[in-house]
Amino acid sequence: MKLDLLLRNADILTMDNRRPQATSLGVWQGRIVGLDGDLDSMEAAEVLDLGGATVTPGFIDAHCHTTWFGLGLGELDVSAARGLHQLYALLEAGMAADSAAGPGAEHGSSPASGWLLATGFSQQQHGGEFPDIAVLDRITGNRPLLMRHNSGHMAVVNTAALRLAGAEPASFPDPDGGVIVRDGAGRPTGLVQETAQQLIQQLILPYSSEAIEAALDRATSHYAAEGITSFTEAGIGGGWIGHSPVELAAYQRAAAGGRLHARAQLMPVLDVLHPLGGQDPQDPAPAGLDLGIASGFGGDFLSLGPAKVFLDGSLLGETAAVSQDYCSHGGTDNTGNTGYFQAEPEALRAKIEAAYAAGWSIAAHAIGDSAVDLAIEIITGCAAKYGPRTVPNRIEHASMTRPEQLPRLAAADIAVTPQASFFFDGGDGMTLSLGPERLGWAYRAASFLAAGVTLAGSSDRPVADGNVLRGMQAFVDRRTASGAVFGNPDERLSPLQALAAYTTGAAAATGTSGIKGSLTTGKLADFTVLSGSPLTAGSIAELQVLATAVGGTFTFRTPGLSSPVAVDSAATGPFFNPATNRS
Repeated sequence: MKLDLLLRNADILTMDNRRPQATSLGVWQGRIVGLDGDLDSMEAAEVLDLGGATVTPGFIDAHCHTTWFGLGLGELDVSAARGLHQLYALLEAGMAADSAAGPGAEHGSSPASGWLLATGFSQQQHGGEFPDIAVLDRITGNRPLLMRHNSGHMAVVNTAALRLAGAEPASFPDPDGGVIVRDGAGRPTGLVQETAQQLIQQLILPYSSEAIEAALDRATSHYAAEGITSFTEAGIGGGWIGHSPVELAAYQRAAAGGRLHARAQLMPVLDVLHPLGGQDPQDPAPAGLDLGIASGFGGDFLSLGPAKVFLDGSLLGETAAVSQDYCSHGGTDNTGNTGYFQAEPEALRAKIEAAYAAGWSIAAHAIGDSAVDLAIEIITGCAAKYGPRTVPNRIEHASMTRPEQLPRLAAADIAVTPQASFFFDGGDGMTLSLGPERLGWAYRAASFLAAGVTLAGSSDRPVADGNVLRGMQAFVDRRTASGAVFGNPDERLSPLQALAAYTTGAAAATGTSGIKGSLTTGKLADFTVLSGSPLTAGSIAELQVLATAVGGTFTFRTPGLSSPVAVDSAATGPFFNPATNRS
């Protein structure tokens, strides 16, 4: 047999305890066919001598928002602003640039022609302040503005946008699970929280398939350059997180057209599931997608994961449902605010059970510890009634977990996705909101593993930094922007545990351990080539991604690997030397 690709002279971290390290790896028809001595006497169409570079399983981001991220790459980015004066200046520049470019050239002009769409806002970058709607109106005039908060749980809009939605009058009611923030006189401040965002977004949606495909192309090209070979899209098709009712079709077209550069598992939001017929009339009415399609449908490259349901909000916005009041000024002062659920618990329970009965696994967005309680209770009840799921049930974020919740999560086989990427930008702010007494509950990592809970590495991009190497470093040091260690220092992971989170852990949480997560014979040939080992590097974040491969096909190569030559297995001399980055 002639291999398609042979990697040699590499430091291969397999993440397989039975064979943890190797120096050579062979690929045939997209799969790993052997390591080291397994490959003796085999020829290959392409041989790469990596000169001692490190090879790891391809990185898996188990929770991100890829369409949103890709669309944001084409919008006005305000994330670099520090202080509202800089934010206003960026908005003014965006207005001026669009005016100079002429009609049809606006940021986000497809499909939201005439809108000013901006992304990357966080009050944490502006001393906790939100923009003044009067200033926004002066800058934008009659042009509607939608500026997305980087948490995804709120947005900033101007009066023109609120007027288009009919939501400007003080008499306009807040939607269930959301708030149009107003001042004491009932005037909108420009901040819309949680489900209230849909009032504005429905004026823009749906995005066209072409816009989504282009966004996926941009986003996953970025992923490839960061070593990401698989990801889970945490919410498609509807709600305030979806972009089109045919978002799955856009993904299919992107994959067929070569515009999807990483494997994708998609989570439909619970809102898009609907009652199904053809069931035993004695059973409760299940809710799913047409033809009875459910979690696990699809193939190795594109598949459906759990149904995504929002139980609460965010810690940064203090809308997550917590059991104790948020604190003021970082002390123990009660604010009277414990966040809120996105709907009444019994209504959430009924909708989740209907989806579970139709064969769906559940991914419950639960950030506050009260929401984690509700998620555990509902998921364990569904599993007891309808049985386990092949694609694991999950709690997305699980940001605040009390000690007694850990064994309950483990016993229920519920995977969790706490994002270390939040520590640097949001850690200091969350420390103030939570206060010292319960800070140790926040964004656990080591204690999840010690309790036997499956921990998946993920970013929540574009809510937070999506770079996996920086995410690993954050799991290891838990540093905030001020240099403090966020939460409990004992929650820090070892470098090996951090690497496992984005490989074997994320594969387990996505139900794909049988085909990915480790470099094992028979598994998909998804791998990442690094300039050094994350297990021994002084700074994991400073390592470089030299190449990324999905199914043995390179989706990214540094210049030294960009012009392969066909050689046989007896070739001598290194093809690529990472020390010089020259061929």
